[in-house]
Amino acid sequence: MTQEPRRERRTVTARELADRFGVSPRTVLRMIAEERAIYESRSRQRRDEIVELHRRGLKGYEIARELNVSAGLVSIRLKEAREAGMDLTRYAADRS
Repeated sequence: MTQEPRRERRTVTARELADRFGVSPRTVLRMIAEERAIYESRSRQRRDEIVELHRRGLKGYEIARELNVSAGLVSIRLKEAREAGMDLTRYAADRS
């Protein structure tokens, strides 16, 4: 599985940027926001990766470490997958 580079944390707030450039904070947020379709696609892909790793027999904290996300996110995505009716049956363990 390929792992996307981790997005850098912002060091200034939208309000600080708005003051610096003479625009509203909403304008700043609109300009730096990720397109919804891109976000949803990335989110679906991550959920599918979480489900696949779960099926392979990894535990929640192992999946979190593998994908560099929180264990809470893994738990939430697995719960959502169950509620959506996805098959979360684990494959035969090939862990030697």
